[in-house]
Amino acid sequence: MNAPLANQTQRSLLQRVLASEATGGVLLMITAALAIIIANSQWAEGYRHLLHFAVGPTLTDKLGPMTVHMWINDGLMAIFFLLVGLEIKRELVDGRLASWEQRRLPALPALMGMAAPALIYLALSNGTPGLAAGWAIPAATDIAFAVGALALLGRHAPLSLKVMLVSVAIIDDMGAVAIIAVFYTSSINLVALAAAAGIVAALLACNRLRVVVLWPYLLGVGALWYVTLLSGVHATIAGVVGALLIPYSAGAGKPAAASPLLRLEHGLAPWVTWLIVPAFGFANAGVSFGSLGLSDIFAPLPLAIALGLLLGKQLGVFGGVLLAVKTGLASKPQGASWLQIYGVAMLCGIGFTMSLFIGELAFPGQPEKVEAAKIGILLGSLLSAVIACAILRFAPKQPA
Repeated sequence: MNAPLANQTQRSLLQRVLASEATGGVLLMITAALAIIIANSQWAEGYRHLLHFAVGPTLTDKLGPMTVHMWINDGLMAIFFLLVGLEIKRELVDGRLASWEQRRLPALPALMGMAAPALIYLALSNGTPGLAAGWAIPAATDIAFAVGALALLGRHAPLSLKVMLVSVAIIDDMGAVAIIAVFYTSSINLVALAAAAGIVAALLACNRLRVVVLWPYLLGVGALWYVTLLSGVHATIAGVVGALLIPYSAGAGKPAAASPLLRLEHGLAPWVTWLIVPAFGFANAGVSFGSLGLSDIFAPLPLAIALGLLLGKQLGVFGGVLLAVKTGLASKPQGASWLQIYGVAMLCGIGFTMSLFIGELAFPGQPEKVEAAKIGILLGSLLSAVIACAILRFAPKQPA
């Protein structure tokens, strides 16, 4: 493939990614708003009954009967993480993160953008018993929501900033997956974990044998999801691990578009955009504000999360970009002013999907804390989105 054609292909792929994420973000906003409206209406009891309605068999005694809410968070979200894993692998192989030079700019802001919110959370919640487990809640960025908000601004942000936002969010997703695997696994079933290792070995063998049909990988990922669920590690991790084991190259002389990874990514993207992400937003964003007072909003847990997202993300991401550029580690995004970069850093404070997901894991069996965490996530994400959009809307388009 010649250079102009390769560049055109990369641009069209980037445009498709941005369009898909933007659509998912807008749908997520709509379904989240709908969930909040219903949770504060006469249908609130029906909403809660629907989410806790038992559907299907008991897959593991630890979880008990599978409810609608559990199928969404443990089942559908595994497919979401499968798509995330496919996108991560593609970006690492020949995308925006394929070389160390390309990884320098997003890597430092992403890492600092995870550390700063966690430190702010721990500082504000220090001394309050039982809250330490929530340190990772404000550390994640919701790529769909953030890109959706950016899409609403049209041409007020240059393409280089959109690329930076997606790249930072992808590395952020990798960090979130690692956090879930390491810090939110309470007990391990070694037999199930050994079975998972065997499935991984079988998928690796398929790679070595250059198997390019999809069904062996899909069966393997499905089996990996089930044994991971039994193992005690959160089942969504199976999605990412499975994605990394699906081959990207279709073999010598064959176009990349024929690879199993791209075929699966293109097949999954509409389902994740139109069904899974909105379903997750609807199932997890419903917070009742009926008896909510200022004391509830400014309680240690929601306040620590809200300020972690609002202050921690902007400080970490913008500080990371500034440090990378000033030290010569990376170049400043082309055609972007520092004020626009700051606006995108603020936009990274939208932690909606991943933050809600980690909140459920951080406080299992503690619905009061989960609800309080939701208040902080909604407040921090909303303030970050509004302030970021205002900055980007009125920031000069040319570099300052």
